[in-house]
Amino acid sequence: MSTLDAVALAIFALAWLAYEPLVKAALGRRHLINLDMAVIRSAWMRAMAGRDNRLMDGQLLGHTINSASFFASSNLILIAAAAGVLFGGEASFRSASSLIVIKTSSRLLFELQLALVLITLARGLLDFIWAIRQLNYTVAVVGAAPGGTWSPLQEAYGAAAGRLLNPALSAFNAGVRGYYFALAAASWIFGSTTFIIATLSAVAVLIWRQRSSAAAHAIADLREVLEGAQAEPPAPGPADPLAEPHRPA
Repeated sequence: MSTLDAVALAIFALAWLAYEPLVKAALGRRHLINLDMAVIRSAWMRAMAGRDNRLMDGQLLGHTINSASFFASSNLILIAAAAGVLFGGEASFRSASSLIVIKTSSRLLFELQLALVLITLARGLLDFIWAIRQLNYTVAVVGAAPGGTWSPLQEAYGAAAGRLLNPALSAFNAGVRGYYFALAAASWIFGSTTFIIATLSAVAVLIWRQRSSAAAHAIADLREVLEGAQAEPPAPGPADPLAEPHRPA
């Protein structure tokens, strides 16, 4: 491994492992899709706790579980493909080395490049699995939500349900983010310079989508609407028609 390869690998490791905490620290705690969606999902769970008919909530969670399962299955297929090439031995190395666009100096470096792709995908698979488990917990929480008229118990229940749903979908987001870094890791076989460019490009695209995309602006506006609605005092109810009219003394 050359010095440039080592530098490229270090940049990738920093971007991959420290992306989320570094982005939160550098960009603040507002106007990021993931942070704004955490507020919106918490509001969803509080609204769910106040509904008697929670069929829609169950359908939405079922759709999310299906999406996570689809990504997990696709991730597993990619892991199997990468592992097949990695354990192909000398034949895989000779086949890859015969291509002009692939730049690998030795079989050891080639196997390291494939192993990095495999590890990146494996971490994403674990994130998807953990997301699915937490979403299944959330389904049980929705089913056990107390009914009846609105009470402080339902408010506390909805807040706790939000604290369960948010980590589940954060794990789902981490699994999806793994695809970006898996593509960057796969670019290493085209050279260390390409590897660095692909890693920095993946980070730039992720930050742009989190902070500056049209979806990010719309979600930030929706968060402000929700927070504004929660801060407003409740409107006075209609007057009781059976109440005694006010008479001046």
